[in-house]
Amino acid sequence: MVEQAEVKIPKRILNTLIASLAAGVVPRSGAPYIAIGRNDEIAALLENLETVADGGAFCRFLIGRYGSGKSFLIQLIRSHALERGFLTADADLSPERRLTGGNGAGLATYRELIAHLASSASPEGGALPLILSRYFVSLKNAVIEEGTLPRDPTFATLLQKKVYRTLAQLEGDVGGFDFARVLAEYYLASLEENEERKSACLRFLRGEFITKTEAKNALGFQVSHIIGDDNWYEFIKLFAALTVKIGYKGLLLFVDECVNLYKIPNRISREANYEKLLAIFNDTLQGKAKSIGVVIGGVPQFLEDTRRGLFSYEALRSRLCDSRYTELGYRNLASPVIRLRRLSDNELYALVVRLYKLYVQKEGERAPKLSQTEIETFMSCALGKIGAEDMVTPREIIRDFLTLLNILRDNPDATFDALVRGMKNEAAQKNMTVNTETASGASPEEQPNSSQKKTVTIFDIEI
Repeated sequence: MVEQAEVKIPKRILNTLIASLAAGVVPRSGAPYIAIGRNDEIAALLENLETVADGGAFCRFLIGRYGSGKSFLIQLIRSHALERGFLTADADLSPERRLTGGNGAGLATYRELIAHLASSASPEGGALPLILSRYFVSLKNAVIEEGTLPRDPTFATLLQKKVYRTLAQLEGDVGGFDFARVLAEYYLASLEENEERKSACLRFLRGEFITKTEAKNALGFQVSHIIGDDNWYEFIKLFAALTVKIGYKGLLLFVDECVNLYKIPNRISREANYEKLLAIFNDTLQGKAKSIGVVIGGVPQFLEDTRRGLFSYEALRSRLCDSRYTELGYRNLASPVIRLRRLSDNELYALVVRLYKLYVQKEGERAPKLSQTEIETFMSCALGKIGAEDMVTPREIIRDFLTLLNILRDNPDATFDALVRGMKNEAAQKNMTVNTETASGASPEEQPNSSQKKTVTIFDIEI
C-alpha cells in the first residue's frame, strides 16, 4: 500500500484543501502541501520578491490554459510571500470587477484587493486594521522606550510627531496628503479610543465613500481626493510605500481571471482597461513604483488574440510578445510573460500520490486502500487518451482521482477495477470518435494507424 503522509496538516486546512480540489477550486490555504513541479517558475517569482524587498517593483503575466495551475501558483507564491514578511492582496476579475470602468468596476477591484489584504498574522485577508494597530503599538512602545509614559501629558504630542514624521514622505504623491492625514487621524482616534472616527478612517482607506461630501461628514475634515475608478492604483502605491515604513518588505498584488477583460464586448471599454494595465506595467518596470509587485493571471487567448486580447493593443503586444529566440523552443523566465508548461507525466503521478496520502490522512480508516500498482493504472488510463500529451491538466487529473476515491469510499460494492474499466471504455469510445472524424478528411499519411498504440510513460518515482 502507499504509505500515509508524514507531514500532519491541521484538520481545518486539510478538510478545506480536499474539498476545494475535489470541486476544481484552488484553496486559499494549504497550497504548499501539494506543490509538485513548477520549480523554475517558483524560483523566478521568488527572485522578483527580492527585487521588491530591495525597494524595486515588477509586473509578471502568468499565462496558461484553464486548469493548468495558474491560480494554484498564485496562491503558492502568496503563501511564500507572507512567510517572507510581505503584505499581499489578491482579487479575481469579473464582469463587475475590472481595472477601470464607468460604473465603479475599477473601485470594486480596489475594494476586493483591500478586503483580501493579508499578512503572516492574518493570512486569510482583512488585515488592514491589524496592520495599522500593530504599527500604532510599535510607535507607543518607541515613545515609552524614550522615557515618556502614557500617563505623561506630553505622551500624545510625542506620539503624533512620530506619526507625522513617518507619513510626511507620502504627502508628495497623488492623494498622498489626504492618505497621510487620514492615517494620522486614525492613530489619534486610536489614542483617544474613539471607535467612530477610527471606523470612518477605515472606510476611507477601503474606498467606501462615493463623494467628497460624504467623506467630509464622516471624517470631520475636507479631503481633496477620494478613492475611485481613476486613482485607485495611486492609492495602492501609497499602501506599498506605507508597508515598508511600518516594517514589512513590500506589497504584492495578485490579479487573476483576467480573461474577463478579454470578454468585454465594447472595444472602447476593453481598450481603456488595457491602457490601465499598460500604465501599471510601465509604472513598475520604469522604476516609478517602489516596493510593489503585480502578478497577472490569464489564459492564452487573453494574451495572444490579435482581435480582442492584449496583442490587439500594439503598445502591450510590443512589450509582451515572444522574441525570435524563444520561438526556437527555449524558455525565458526573465520575460514579463511566464507560460506554464504542461506538468510531466511523472510530476502528475507524484501529485496523485501526494493527494492520496492527504486523503488517507483526512479520512483515516474510511479511506479506500489503493496499491501503488492501482495508482499507476489510474495514471496510465488518464494519460492514455488522445491529446493527453498536450491537453491534460492537473485540475482534470485531481478531480478524476478524488472522485474515484469518494466513490470507493461511499459505495462498498464499487471496485477499483470496475471504475477504471468504465473509464477506459469511455476513453476508447472518445478516441474512436476522434479517429473517425479525423480519418474522414485526412490524407493517407495523416490517417491514424489502428495498429499503433499510444505510448504511456513508465513512472519512475519511488514511493
